[in-house]
Amino acid sequence: MTDRNAGPDADFERTVRDLIDSKTKPLGALGQVEAVALQLARATGTVAPRLDSCELTIFAADHGIAAEGVSAYPQAVTREMVRNFLNRGAAANVFAAAVDASVRVVDAGVAGEPLDHPDLVRRRIGPGTGNFLAGPAMTGVQCDEALQAGRQLAEDSPADVLCFGEMGIGNTSAATLLAHKLLGLPVADLAGRGTGLDDAGLAHKTAILEAAAVRTAPDLSAAHALAEYGGFEIAMMTGAMLGAAQSNRPVLVDGFISTAAALVALGIEPVVRRTLIYAHRSAEHGHRTMLDALAARPILDLEMRLGEGTGALLAWPVVRAASAMLTDMASFESAGVSGPA
Repeated sequence: MTDRNAGPDADFERTVRDLIDSKTKPLGALGQVEAVALQLARATGTVAPRLDSCELTIFAADHGIAAEGVSAYPQAVTREMVRNFLNRGAAANVFAAAVDASVRVVDAGVAGEPLDHPDLVRRRIGPGTGNFLAGPAMTGVQCDEALQAGRQLAEDSPADVLCFGEMGIGNTSAATLLAHKLLGLPVADLAGRGTGLDDAGLAHKTAILEAAAVRTAPDLSAAHALAEYGGFEIAMMTGAMLGAAQSNRPVLVDGFISTAAALVALGIEPVVRRTLIYAHRSAEHGHRTMLDALAARPILDLEMRLGEGTGALLAWPVVRAASAMLTDMASFESAGVSGPA
């Protein structure tokens, strides 16, 4: 077992590796599945993690920076997509049904009047963040409130494995600046087309984000960067990642936005690293750079850039299989099979 605060020690790691190597297969024959199995053992603190259930929580919120024309879609799409999630018509819903995962939809701060739906989880911080070109996206109090709401939502989930998705027009801009401030990388190396900007739109977005970046000091703490440039949905997702770590549950980190939330979570509580499993490499420009900075090897690379937790959902069957390999696959000794000569 592991100390939740300290993470796995060398003896535990060796035990897990020996267990994997003793299974009825040539050494390393299951490739990255073996690496995922080791990650699951680290995250759960046990050599036999039985992981049978997965839940996707989609956090939705709006961003004041959308007023600067940084997205190809109007801000109204956030609200419209929340209704689509609730009506089970989005890609995230379809993928979740296909892989036997449950879905929660959270209003973290959608613009306009509060949404009304019996299946909606209401954790609304406000009707969208401020425009971070002119000032902070949120107050420190709002940031703390969103983090705590996310922690609680993770703690309340009955699932063995947690996925977190997002919806919010303008949130690739927020994620870009979070990565810029926390990794020290140029904005131009991180800013991408988001919902489908053309070359002129991307150049405009990059210029806006570079102007917003110089508004604050080059180096900010994770919490400060989150308040200055984050979104309510990103802050809540960050809190949920921290909450999942408290209960030793693996988190499947989705794409560009989710990885930005992971960067913030790691800055706040570095021990969360052991519970984060990177599900896929997004086609969004800058995600590969973020993953490289984290020394993270994602499970899948399907050239997706939708968000919503879709990549995390598609990685869930691999994660479940890796768990079953640890718990159910016979060893050479138990099966009476001859090992390597």
